[in-house]
Amino acid sequence: MSDRLPSNGPAQVLDERARRFRDAYGRHRESEGRGRERTDPVVLPFLLPNGRNDGLARDWGVRARTFVRFMRAIVAVRAAEVAPRPLRVLDLGAGSGWLGYRIAQHGHEAVALAVRTDDVDGLGAASVYRARLLRPFARVAASFEALPLAAASCDIAVFNASLHYALDLRVALNEAAHIVMRGGRIAILDSPFYAGEKPGQAMVEEKRSRAGERFGALADDLMALPFIEFLTRDRLADASASLGLRWRRHRVRYPLWYEARPLVARLKRRRAPSRFDLWETVVP
Repeated sequence: MSDRLPSNGPAQVLDERARRFRDAYGRHRESEGRGRERTDPVVLPFLLPNGRNDGLARDWGVRARTFVRFMRAIVAVRAAEVAPRPLRVLDLGAGSGWLGYRIAQHGHEAVALAVRTDDVDGLGAASVYRARLLRPFARVAASFEALPLAAASCDIAVFNASLHYALDLRVALNEAAHIVMRGGRIAILDSPFYAGEKPGQAMVEEKRSRAGERFGALADDLMALPFIEFLTRDRLADASASLGLRWRRHRVRYPLWYEARPLVARLKRRRAPSRFDLWETVVP
């Protein structure tokens, strides 16, 4: 697998809106303080440096629990099935490649795929992780709707806090199923799931109405692409039906403040919040 980081190519022809979104998103993430996780001297972003207690620390505290469940419920199980060879794991929406780094630490092969290549928390930022590995993981710049990998070439494809950025859910899942070998897994980590369409659409409307306040001058570019934005059990089932995929949810025990959000929302008469958890399907 090549380690080149092309800005576009046969598998990814970015139109102007996509380019604008990619650039604006990198600037937004930098303004949030993203990338500071890499200052951790042991390069464990979800342990967080200096005992921080800001919004990013809370986010990583939640994501860490999903990741641990993923490693135990999916990676370890699939590794036992294919032993003694190592796994090949495709990290979809890899960001800086922190998940690929952890996969490689366990002796498996990882491929980090994302549309962004910047040094904030795009693929360019993966250097800090790859430098600590004897066998660095590969990086590929591409979209979910056009994966430039061979059919049946991976054991696990994991959408890493990213599937809600798909432009076409059915196509994205079809691409993932195509590159995962029979008996392999597709996993969804840290994408917002709602109990139904109504609260999900309410979230989207709220996001769009407050875009200017939240994103400032970047708002138009950040809202330029028609992402699916959220998932429901029905959305996932409908998009997967023709592929023969049957999804299973692994419930994750999150921090108390996170688990209490639905109650807090009801008391304050706000829309129901999303939930992450871990979702898995076996490719038939």
